[in-house]
Amino acid sequence: MSESINNREYRKDIIKQIIKELHDGKTVDEVKQKFEDAFAGVSASEITDAEQALINEGLPISEVQRLCDVHSAVFKGSIEEIHRETDPAKIPGHPVNVMMLENRELEKIIEEKLKPYLEKNKESLEAVLKGLDELSVIDIHYSKKENLLFPYMEKYGITAPPKVMWGVDDEIREELKMLKSDLSYGVFNDDHKKSVEELLNRINEMIFKEESIMIPMLLDKMTQDEWKRVADDSSEIGNIIEFIPVWRPDKETKEEYKEDIKEPGAIILPTGVLNIEELTNMLNTLPIDITFVGSDDTVKYFSQSSERIFARTKTIIGRNVSNCHPPASVHIVEGIVEDFKSGKKDREDFWIKMGDKYVYIRYFAVRDEKGKYLGVVEVTQNIKPIQEITGEKRLAD
Repeated sequence: MSESINNREYRKDIIKQIIKELHDGKTVDEVKQKFEDAFAGVSASEITDAEQALINEGLPISEVQRLCDVHSAVFKGSIEEIHRETDPAKIPGHPVNVMMLENRELEKIIEEKLKPYLEKNKESLEAVLKGLDELSVIDIHYSKKENLLFPYMEKYGITAPPKVMWGVDDEIREELKMLKSDLSYGVFNDDHKKSVEELLNRINEMIFKEESIMIPMLLDKMTQDEWKRVADDSSEIGNIIEFIPVWRPDKETKEEYKEDIKEPGAIILPTGVLNIEELTNMLNTLPIDITFVGSDDTVKYFSQSSERIFARTKTIIGRNVSNCHPPASVHIVEGIVEDFKSGKKDREDFWIKMGDKYVYIRYFAVRDEKGKYLGVVEVTQNIKPIQEITGEKRLAD
């Protein structure tokens, strides 16, 4: 046991040394032998455990990212888990199958739309620009990985690999964006060609990491119910292949989120679980007024935003909505509700000036998945601050 622990500490020290050497300017080829000598025959999980330990000790994730290319250069064919058969990869519609099909599509773009045209002439420039544009669908693939699969890695304590991988994904996105911008000026020189080749190599390396390290890890941990959730949510982000069959597991899946509920009084929603305190304060934090009128035309709810525009009192709960408006405008309210109930309309908007505010009032019909009328929600907001926005302010700023 102590020997095993010592080996892990030794390997962790080796990773630190290699990261420092990469930081000091050494190339992947110059350090990969040291990495291979220390980690040959070691499982992928031990490598990620060592990296996680270093991050826990305070090593920046950006430094651990430097190891990604070393992983791929050394471990193609040598990590134990890499070449095992994964049945889900062969099941149409299973998220693993879809991820791999998308990777094949990315490889096809690289091999057919880019590599044959890496010559420095006008015709090649146009072809490469077109190929890079087609390659932009990689953002969808990476978004699905980051938003659908990384949460499960984190759930099972695998926190370092997704952080490192996401960082590399963003670098690839930025390199692709910069190349498209640079080539749009009509020049394709040796530096551009080298940059394209390096980008394509990084994408291929990421494909290897996904299929050889990430997917085996997830298959070891995730349940069928969790894979089904990923499959069901994928359409929210999009797809880069034309037809994806619906995956129907052999075994019936549990009710969504049921197994995640640990507290009494939880409110189970289709996209999450909240308690009363969380739901109340979340709605009250939104910079808008929300009022909901049920299908029986009585007021059932209103939020209490700090940016309230129209006064609301709890005495209106259960009151007929027609009685909540002045006689001069009640016919307008009744007309809106009637149009919503009949299906003639689904929304109605108004905007008025109130002192220094510009108030946007919106009414929406609320219906179930079959179109049955459930009520109307009124959303009111002061949009003057929004109208004054100019330029951009990005998250990175």
